Amino acid sequence: MAPTHVLRCCQRGLAWIPVIFIALVVCWSYYAYVVELCIFTIPSIGEQSKFVYLIFFHLSFIMFVWSYWKTIFTKPANPSKEFCLPKAEKERYEKEELPESQQEILWRAATSLPLYTRTGAGAIRYCDRCQVIKPDRCHHCSACDMCVLKMDHHCPWVNNCVGFSNYKFFILFLAYSLVYCLFIAATVLQYFIKFWTLCRRKSAENCPKNELPDTHAKFHVLFLFFVAAMFCISILSLFSYHLWLVGKNRSTIEAFRAPVFRTGSDKNGFSLGFRKNIAQVFGDQKKYWLLPVFTSQGDGLTFPTRLVNSDVEQATVTLQPEPSKSPLSESQNRLLSNDQHANNIGEHLANNTLKSGELGRG
Repeated sequence: MAPTHVLRCCQRGLAWIPVIFIALVVCWSYYAYVVELCIFTIPSIGEQSKFVYLIFFHLSFIMFVWSYWKTIFTKPANPSKEFCLPKAEKERYEKEELPESQQEILWRAATSLPLYTRTGAGAIRYCDRCQVIKPDRCHHCSACDMCVLKMDHHCPWVNNCVGFSNYKFFILFLAYSLVYCLFIAATVLQYFIKFWTLCRRKSAENCPKNELPDTHAKFHVLFLFFVAAMFCISILSLFSYHLWLVGKNRSTIEAFRAPVFRTGSDKNGFSLGFRKNIAQVFGDQKKYWLLPVFTSQGDGLTFPTRLVNSDVEQATVTLQPEPSKSPLSESQNRLLSNDQHANNIGEHLANNTLKSGELGRG
């Protein structure tokens, strides 16, 4: 037990290395921009530009650090106690050896739970590690060793699981880090060109008087531009991808493996239309969208779903068996889904009971 505990502690300590690396890069970028560029370099060019640069730099810096902090230290949301098996059912589940008998226990426990997704084989999604019935869009994270509500992925750069509780913070972290890098690259570019030209000269004596002096600040400015441009390119692709996921109301896991409903797998099963998909993550009040405060809709345990497989771009969802084509409201859809859910569970339990009776008579 001791070696295992020590190994786990070492793993947890090593997991903070990417976060420490990012923190050191951000601290150095602050020093290079504020001290080396704005204090030691820009005064020889103009005071007004320095004042404007510092205002916008600190605004982007504060929002970037704030959203990054919230992404790191917001605890992932876990399934509530209602998704845990009762003590008696749990003991029966552990004693049963046949998967069919275990599934029958899970089906009985799931009758009162708002579950719409299944495993690929149509069974109840259950985590043996956490010993809970998984809510919709919930997955087990092996790095965090817990089930995370609406899990998107485990990000080593924040040493945390990105899920329901901090997905908005993660999106804002990507947005403000992109703005931070873009602002640095854009404002440093002219000084980067001047320093690069100066570095290519054989001696500083050939440097005209209107050029920048040959000081140690040039190394900070040169590397600052390279680092900002490199991070900008990498963050832009990741940010664009997650914006696409938000517009489709999918997680990274669901993008690679479509969720399975009672009617089969459906990659658009949780899509409600572009505007409602955005509101699912950022909330209804637009004034809070750009602030790293929690405003996501729902509780992370239940999510509105589509009743039928249909094109995402369709404005309404209708029930095909009915002759009339009038669209149903969301409340009607949810009620119908609950009725179908209860009926399916009842039919499944009845079939299992009949099978058990026939085996007993045989």
